[in-house]
This record gives sequence, C-alpha cells and structure tokens, in this order.
Amino acid sequence: MVELTNKFLSNRKLETLVENQTSYTLNNAALHVFETHQQADRVLLKFDQPVLASMIEGKKIMHLRDYESFDFLPGESLVLPANETMCIDFPEAMRKNPTRCLALAISEDKIDKVLQLMNENMPKHDNKEWGLMDYNFHFVNDAGIFQILQRLLFLFSENHPSKDFFVDNMLRELIIRILQTNERKIYSSSTLQLNSNSRLATVIRYIREHLHEPLNIVELSNKACLSPSHFHRVFKTELGISPIEFINNERIKLAVGLLQDPKRSIKNVYLQCGFESRSYFNRVFKTRQHLSPSEYQAKTMNIRNQM
Repeated sequence: MVELTNKFLSNRKLETLVENQTSYTLNNAALHVFETHQQADRVLLKFDQPVLASMIEGKKIMHLRDYESFDFLPGESLVLPANETMCIDFPEAMRKNPTRCLALAISEDKIDKVLQLMNENMPKHDNKEWGLMDYNFHFVNDAGIFQILQRLLFLFSENHPSKDFFVDNMLRELIIRILQTNERKIYSSSTLQLNSNSRLATVIRYIREHLHEPLNIVELSNKACLSPSHFHRVFKTELGISPIEFINNERIKLAVGLLQDPKRSIKNVYLQCGFESRSYFNRVFKTRQHLSPSEYQAKTMNIRNQM
C-alpha cells in the first residue's frame, strides 16, 4: 500500500473527524489525501475531473450509482469519471487508527494528450486506438503504479520550482500504466456492473464476505437457487469467468493488500485469504501477479525503503 511519510503527516492539520482533507493543486492535477477518524456512513464525495482514488490505510465500503457495493482496501485503486458521486461508509475508522485514501484528480486535457501520444507511438496489437479507460475500473495496484503514487505524494508536497514539470512526467506514466492495466484486467471488474437486482449479486456479496472460509460450487449454486451446472453457465455468461476463477481472483486481490504489510507472514496471508496450502496459494498468486508472494512482498518493501 502507499505510505504517508512523517514529513507529509507533520504538514497536515486535523480539522474534522470525517473526511479531513489535505490538498495540493498543480497545473494538470490536484492531489487530495482524506483522513477519517471516526466511523461514518453515506459520506458523499465527487470531483469535477476524472479521479484515481487509492486506498492507503483502513477500509471503505463504496456505493456507486448502478453498481453492487464493494469493499475498498489498501493496495487497491478505483478510476472514476468527472462528477461521479461516491457514497462511502467508514466501518473501521478511529481517532488512533484513521482510514486514509488519496484522490488524484487529473485534467481531461492531460488525459487526451497522453492518449494521443499512445496512439502515435504505442499502437495496440489489434490496431484499435487507445480510448478513454473504463470508468469505475477497480483494480489492485501493481508495483509500478504503487511506486508512481508514492513518488507523486512526495512531489506534490515538495517545495521545488520545477515540481509541475516533474509531476507532469509522472502523470503521463501513471495514465499509460492504468490504461495498460485496464486492458489486462488483473481481475474481473465486471462484478461492479452487477446491480442489486442481479441474480448473482447475493452470491458475489457472500463470496467477498467469506473469502477466509471454504467455498464450494454446490453451496454457492444453492444460494442462487440454481443447479451447479446451470449456476456455472450463468456465472460465466454474466461475469466472463468461472466461479472458481472469480473466487481465486478475489482472494489474490485481498492477498496483494495484506502482503504490503511487512509484519504479516506468508502463512498468515494465505490462511486469511482462504487458501488451504501455501503451494496452491503460490501457484495462483504467481499466475496472476507474475511474482511469488514472497517476491512481491520483498519488492514492495524495497520500493518503500527507496522513497
């Protein structure tokens, strides 16, 4: 997860217990860090520019228009369009253990210029043009995006005459990496498109709330009032992946956030994520993240130590 430095924390001023805000504004972007020091429900927030929200500490429950609610955890980011209202719950925020999130609002002109650059110099394999990313794209930060966000926190708060130039270069790389991540879709973002009336919404919610427990297709199909074979077909048709793939993706998403805590052992992480053996956890994690869990944890720590 992105880490706030002591220098950054010493410069902010606590004004309110819910959504206390520290902001820095430059030519093409504004960086906001929000701190919430008490539990709260249905807090509304929106920006007049496209925004990348990234969790730093704690947990939020996000409610977006026409989408199933979902947990927003450290190590995850969410891309939202301009003027999209976020409705947010803070179930764990406390004065001594605040929930922290950064929001990076980026000008549409900057995004358009990067898209033009990509189409001129980085054509897609299918020869289609790069276009605007899927908004409401919820993903796990890879090491590259994590490092850029950490660097941007430093640059925005730095007193340097050239910081607008430095930030512009970092923004360009960030936009490119997000668009490329959006193409790969590390795990299925189509689950955000399940509204509360979907026949699978209850099952999705159950999976996410019970990742640490054994999950099987028969039990899940019963909750959907479908036979196992019909449940498998419906699930894959609506989400594009099988139930087992979805469960493993959600477990790896949780593991990525947990592994960014250097105090957690690999065993603690895989058990908390519902994996029964380290070997299977290692295999699934490496397939999706292209690093073993221990390599990922070491790389994250190395990046943090360099900041």
